[in-house]
This record gives sequence, C-alpha cells and structure tokens, in this order.
Amino acid sequence: MEQRLGYVSTASATGEPLDRIFVHDYVLEVEIGVHHNEKGVTQRVRFSVDIEIASDPKTLDDDIGRTLDYDYVINGIKDIISRGHINLVETLAEDVARHCISHPRAERVEVMIEKLDKDPGAVGVQIVRRKQEA
Repeated sequence: MEQRLGYVSTASATGEPLDRIFVHDYVLEVEIGVHHNEKGVTQRVRFSVDIEIASDPKTLDDDIGRTLDYDYVINGIKDIISRGHINLVETLAEDVARHCISHPRAERVEVMIEKLDKDPGAVGVQIVRRKQEA
C-alpha cells in the first residue's frame, strides 16, 4: 500500500479553525513484539498519523519552515524505531504521539499503528492525545 500525505481543515471544540496534517499508510520494518519469535527480527508496521494544528495561514507565507512538515512526522518515526527493539505497540504509539504533540503548532494527534504480519492479519492500536495531555 502506498503512503499518503495530506492536509485538511477542521475546527476545534472552541470553534477556532484547526488544520490537519497527516501521514497515512506509511510502512516500515520494525523490531517489535514481546514474544520470543519477535525478538531479533523485523516485521512490517503501518503508521497512520493525523495532527491537528492551529490554523494561521497568514503567517505561513508559503514557507515550509513555518508549518508542521510531513518530514517532521516521518523522521520522528524513523528516529524512534532506530533506538532498537520495542516490546509493545502501545509504547510505540505513545512515543510517536509524544513526538508529534511536542511540535509548537500541534494541538491534537491521532496515531494508529498496525502490525501487518501478525496472524490472522493486521492488529494494532489507535490513540488520541491532546497538547495538555503531553
């Protein structure tokens, strides 16, 4: 499956506009799992991340340095998995959420992580975190 990157607009609970940056269907080989047969091997893991950010189109000025860039998400995921074996999908999701919500413009993040090679098919976790929870 091909990864998808995007940008949409939503509204916060207070009615203020929020934009949504997302990376969907991003698949990497990850050392993850608690079972003996999952140690020392990699398995395919699919990441889907949606980040709601404060909308401020006037200050963007067509400058990528003024927004939350897709590469911020992708490089953060790569950095997290490069640290070595992770036991729980939940731990990986929390680490990805913590990275994303730490960006100054991020208000809310949804992270879905799926282990694609686990019988009978994809299994995983989906979490939602807000700035005040980080």
